[in-house]
Amino acid sequence: MPNRMQETIGRVTLDYMYYPGEDLYCDGPVEDTLLQIARNYKENQLNKVIAEQKSWPVLYHFSHLRWNIVDWIPFTEEDHVLEIGAGCGAVTGAIARKAGKVTCIDLSKKRSLINACRNRDYEGITIKVGNFRDIEPHLEETFSYITLIGVFEYAQSYMGEEGSAADPYRKMLDCVNRHLAPGGKLILAIENKLGLKYWAGCQEDHIAGYFSGLEGYPDNDTVRTFSRKELTDLLHASGLTKTTFYYPYPDYKLPLTIYSDRFLPSEGELNDYFSNFDRERLGLFSEPKVYDSVIRAGLFPEFSNSFLVIAEKGGEEKA
Repeated sequence: MPNRMQETIGRVTLDYMYYPGEDLYCDGPVEDTLLQIARNYKENQLNKVIAEQKSWPVLYHFSHLRWNIVDWIPFTEEDHVLEIGAGCGAVTGAIARKAGKVTCIDLSKKRSLINACRNRDYEGITIKVGNFRDIEPHLEETFSYITLIGVFEYAQSYMGEEGSAADPYRKMLDCVNRHLAPGGKLILAIENKLGLKYWAGCQEDHIAGYFSGLEGYPDNDTVRTFSRKELTDLLHASGLTKTTFYYPYPDYKLPLTIYSDRFLPSEGELNDYFSNFDRERLGLFSEPKVYDSVIRAGLFPEFSNSFLVIAEKGGEEKA
């Protein structure tokens, strides 16, 4: 008899042991379009599909630029990577083509099917469908890398913690810390709530509205992004005190360049308005000119639109 708790697509295994029986979130009919694309097109055909579809969800989920956020990280065949919130597999392939094993976790069966179809030719991928909160206690292995890419801001939904806004975020980082192998690394990508694009008139990425994050999310308690200091404090409180910050530009979703404290942008480099394709924005000032002022003042890390953080246990913060 077939195992109803598992399904195989190509070389990818989907595990439904902790799936609650219905998807707890969905972007609507566009996900059927994404699944059809993932089933019918190979990776080298996706840019043509993106150009034809002229759709933000298709661009967001299938652009090869998504790989840039992790493609430079030196995964090896000895590494087992845990990808929390893998979604439609935008970066799963970038990891799986180098790492020995990839375990994905995602709430959505539909998105997990998209991931499996897109990455069906890679070996070593297992997708566990369900809430991280339910799956995490049953993870018996430790991991060389754990990724939270566009996920940490939703910790309230993942962890279901009552109380202050910081509680679910600390709880999620504590869980991650428990599952890191000795010398293991957390890879965390998230918007900077003080990112320059929000001052310039871009709407908040998760809940829309102007200046929501800058004002401290006064009307929302389900999503949070953080400043560099706030994020550093959360990581350190969970024992992930060896942190290295990187600054994807224009943001972590479709990064063209990734800066670091050792390689910061020079005046005149930041000329793109390449952000917030999915909603209208204001144009309150010239971002390139203000970026130049910020760079001259030595404040670019504080106003980068996004952060990419590599964090480990112990040690001091690195530049």
